[in-house]
Amino acid sequence: MSVMATRPLVRWALPAGVLVAVLGGGMLSTQLRAAANVSLPARSPAQLMVDVQSADVTGVSGTVVEKADLGLPALPDSTGGDGSSQLNSLVSGSHTLRVWYAGPDKTRVALLGAVGESDIIRNGDDAWIWSSSEDTATHLDLANAVPSGPGASGGVRPGASRNVRPATDLPSMAGAATTPQQAAEQALLLMGATTTVSSAGPTQVAGRPAYVLSLAPKNSDSLIAKVQVAIDAVRHVPTQVEVFAKGHAAAPSFSIGFSQVDFSRPDDDRFAFTPPPNTKVEEGTDQALHQAASQPETAVIGSGWTSILAARLPMGGGSMLSSTGAAGQGSGATEPGLMSFLGSLPSVSGDWGTGHLLQSRLFSVLLTDDGRVLIGAVGGDQLQKAAADPAAALR
Repeated sequence: MSVMATRPLVRWALPAGVLVAVLGGGMLSTQLRAAANVSLPARSPAQLMVDVQSADVTGVSGTVVEKADLGLPALPDSTGGDGSSQLNSLVSGSHTLRVWYAGPDKTRVALLGAVGESDIIRNGDDAWIWSSSEDTATHLDLANAVPSGPGASGGVRPGASRNVRPATDLPSMAGAATTPQQAAEQALLLMGATTTVSSAGPTQVAGRPAYVLSLAPKNSDSLIAKVQVAIDAVRHVPTQVEVFAKGHAAAPSFSIGFSQVDFSRPDDDRFAFTPPPNTKVEEGTDQALHQAASQPETAVIGSGWTSILAARLPMGGGSMLSSTGAAGQGSGATEPGLMSFLGSLPSVSGDWGTGHLLQSRLFSVLLTDDGRVLIGAVGGDQLQKAAADPAAALR
């Protein structure tokens, strides 16, 4: 477990989908990473970890800037891009978000677009997902969410593990990391024998001095060269995360950080939401709450920086893509543009079956025609090898 796993500040925006769970975050612009004239007393990596674990933050708000430069092929228009307020647009381009936190049951994230915004809001047992550009809002009553825990979502197939989020947790925006704290938690999960840890810095984030913790894989098979986590020198909270790809050391390919931050507790009225006039409001159903509280069956092959997540997507047992790249049966509400994009990816095959391969600077994704997805910060050949592992069969 990460040293931050028990800190409520970093748990309020959890991944909602396997396919995009590794796509969140972005790259901060150069001026936010400037470290001119920053002088701090020396702190060892171990001391910095203790600082983060013992941080006591009851509230935070601010502006978050993110930009992703992953070297991905051209994405469908439905995913948006620079200045988009669509929740699934965080996979590429530059974006600005506003965040507010006043406890685990009072949180708000707003993705600000050129002509609108999208918000995810929690206020006690009430949760809202709102899009100003589409004039839609979905309300969830978390008090009536399905219970979590052993047996809450059915059995677990051999070779797989079922991860069930507490019913009170909300999905984040398209599975993306929407705060530096969430991105830092994911990065710090890599701490262990497979990681080289050092101090690099100091730096300045949002006009505040910060230490920098540097994490690098010992295994050269990882596509990631290093991850740098900036930790506020006074409040001991992660304020920026940068991920550098192997062979692309000049600039981070993936990072997220505050451009402005305030550690005072936001007022409660910040989390009160009333849909604007003419907004189409939908009530979340028991089925939707169940889906929000559960994760697909998963298995992990390998460990550390080269571990690979295998999952069978909840698509009614149908394939995600046919061998010709068309949408398969059971594809549900997946957008046609996205299905067409996935079908255009290079076809691959082996003893494990057939599918399509997406490769970026930091990760690869294998979508099999039998409805599985494998993701890892490794090359596509490693994913295909893992797909043949009995644990990845998930049946």
